[in-house]
Amino acid sequence: MTITWNEDDRLRVRTRLVELVSAFPGVQVDDSHGHTGFLSRGKRFAWLLADHHGDGRLALAVKAPPGEQEALVADNTRYFAPAYLGPRGWVGVNLDEKSAPDWTEIAALLEQAWRMSATKRAIAEYDHPTP
Repeated sequence: MTITWNEDDRLRVRTRLVELVSAFPGVQVDDSHGHTGFLSRGKRFAWLLADHHGDGRLALAVKAPPGEQEALVADNTRYFAPAYLGPRGWVGVNLDEKSAPDWTEIAALLEQAWRMSATKRAIAEYDHPTP
């Protein structure tokens, strides 16, 4: 696959994703080997993957409930089943500008994934913030 993004694009997308997940209590951001992991309670619920195993993509892999991957992949070319995580139902989202990512939808996918890994206390804190 031909790479249609550069390091500036990766940093811009990483910044956007970090901003989105910063609203969720208890999230840790872990950078390793050119990828960025997003964790709740030490469990990854999303990855920003840059040319993962030479696939050429700038993509988000996000944990999803059963059936979500099939629905998204069938309806839109922005989405795919990511290598290694796809068989477990995770959803891949192309984030290069050519793919025209829908950031509102990406935010919803991240929230859904975070809720699948977060504690009840963290979810309650997010749903009912104290002033």
